[in-house]
Amino acid sequence: MLFTVGYEQADPQDFVATLKHFGIEILADVREVTVSRRRGFSKNQLRQMLFDSGIEYVHYRDLGDPKPGRDAARAGDLDTFRRIFGEHMRSQEAQAALKDLSNQADQKRTCLMCYERDPIDCHRSIVARCIAEGLAIKIQHIGVQKGIAEHCIAAE
Repeated sequence: MLFTVGYEQADPQDFVATLKHFGIEILADVREVTVSRRRGFSKNQLRQMLFDSGIEYVHYRDLGDPKPGRDAARAGDLDTFRRIFGEHMRSQEAQAALKDLSNQADQKRTCLMCYERDPIDCHRSIVARCIAEGLAIKIQHIGVQKGIAEHCIAAE
């Protein structure tokens, strides 16, 4: 099983608690740019928060959506987004990153992460499909469960 998650509108503690609930061992960050306006989701903060929770963090910059693709997606031009990202995924860098991430996902319970809560028009779904087809595994998109961190703390 390969998991994906978006952190849009998520609380950092609920985000980590959701990953732990699903037994995630590796969080694969597939954002090109790892700076976030959401507290707790920039690369260094996120990596430390995950480390403290026993989850490995790996950044796959070469599997991120290039700026022109992000701009097209934000403008609602999904055909252009898909074309740009499709071209990007054929690059040597993206193929090498995809191979490495596939090897990780074959060994440990892995979750791909980017910003968008809804995976439908998100590039992480494209990346996940490439990996899932190569490994013959299923994809499960998980949503951050609001309040799960409080529930987990209360249960301890």
